[in-house]
Amino acid sequence: MLGILGGTSLLFSTLPDLQKKTVATPYGSAEILCGDIVMLMRHQYGRPPHRINYRANLAAMAIAGVDHIVAFGSSGSLKKEIAPGTLLIPTDYISVTDIPSIHDHKIEHVRPELPQALARKLSAVVPGARLGGVYVQTRGPRIETVAEVAALAKVADVVGMTVASEATLACELGMDFAALCTIDNYANGLGKDVLTFDHILSTSKTYSHRTEEIVNAIIAQMR
Repeated sequence: MLGILGGTSLLFSTLPDLQKKTVATPYGSAEILCGDIVMLMRHQYGRPPHRINYRANLAAMAIAGVDHIVAFGSSGSLKKEIAPGTLLIPTDYISVTDIPSIHDHKIEHVRPELPQALARKLSAVVPGARLGGVYVQTRGPRIETVAEVAALAKVADVVGMTVASEATLACELGMDFAALCTIDNYANGLGKDVLTFDHILSTSKTYSHRTEEIVNAIIAQMR
């Protein structure tokens, strides 16, 4: 079953008509939207990035029968050539913050890799997307400093606050995972404008119809 994880980039989009359900997991409860697919809004209960219960969210999707996930991630560009409005499918990721794990009571080494086959399939469904690149996760909700952006740009292409945690947990739970990053802004210091959350929301709203079309295409071709 297909699972779609969404956040800021889906705030202004019309979503499929699905039934809301609360799922109890060993890590807490999470709300999912169920039908032929499963959708989960990562900022449910009004949680900012550093308060998201990633373990409950991903466990709820696994319990619901999801075996492959496409996550939408609102991201900032670390490279001038990746302009706001771009769609990017990362093929690797880095985290400079805590990464959650479902393995609390035993030593378990899981090699976290983004399945390339799923990324290529997503690329075929969204032909305008740029396939390849490194996503780096920082600890939100704080926006990165200019110096941090300069350092991160040496090892990554886009920056966000959620996807690396979700990808790791999906891997631990045996679910394939691919992300579609909507580039909503240049990272702090790269653009001319002062970066604010309102600016990010404005870009998400501008591309809401495109996002709706992409969601519908993914549901039609990847479930």
